[in-house]
Amino acid sequence: MAPRDTDQPDPGHRSRLFDDELLGLDPAEPEVQAFAAHLDRMRREPSFTVEASLTGVGDFADAANRAEGGRRWAAVLVVLLLLTGVVYVASTILTAVLTIMAG
Repeated sequence: MAPRDTDQPDPGHRSRLFDDELLGLDPAEPEVQAFAAHLDRMRREPSFTVEASLTGVGDFADAANRAEGGRRWAAVLVVLLLLTGVVYVASTILTAVLTIMAG
């Protein structure tokens, strides 16, 4: 199974827009599917909220699970680098707090 480009419309996914705004257009036509996918992306929640950030993490996890080969290893590397940074910052803060408490 080849990895799917996220900018390309999913042929098995029918957007709700066909029932509302794209009524009368052929849902099987690739250009119409691409336009519906574009409209779906434009209606996403803003990415500056906590909920949207968590949704973005979920999207990344879904994409990483679908990826194969080099893309999958790149996603694993990104996750490992992020976890390494979190562990480093947490250990630095914990060391500073314990040093202050020990006085």
